[in-house]
Amino acid sequence: MTTVLVVEDTPSEMALITSFLKDSGYTVIAATDAKEALEKVTQYKPDVVVTDVVMPGMSGFELCRSLKKNPETEKLPIVVCTSKNQELDRLWAMKQGADAYVTKPFNRDDLVRALKSVVV
Repeated sequence: MTTVLVVEDTPSEMALITSFLKDSGYTVIAATDAKEALEKVTQYKPDVVVTDVVMPGMSGFELCRSLKKNPETEKLPIVVCTSKNQELDRLWAMKQGADAYVTKPFNRDDLVRALKSVVV
C-alpha cells in the first residue's frame, strides 16, 4: 500500500485530501507545516508527499527544495496541491523539484491521477 504524507495547514483541506486518498486505498500521514513534514519524512519514509504551498514558516516550495537537495529524500516524489493557479507558479514549483502540480479546487480524480503519475 502506498503511503502519502499530506502537508496542509488548513483543517478542511487536510480533511478533504485525506478522505480522497483513504477512499482511493492510500495510507495517509498528516503534517500541518513543512517543519513537521521534514520530521515525518525521516520517521515514516512515505512513498510520496502532497504539499500545499502557502503555509506559515516554511513554504511548500522551500519544503520541495529541502527534500530534493537531501541525498536521502532527493528521489521522493512531490505533488504540489495549491490554490496558486498561474503558469508561473507551476513552472516555479517544477523548478523547486515538484513532480506534479494540482490546483485547488480539485476533485478526487485530479489528485489520484497526479499521485499515480509520480509513484511507480
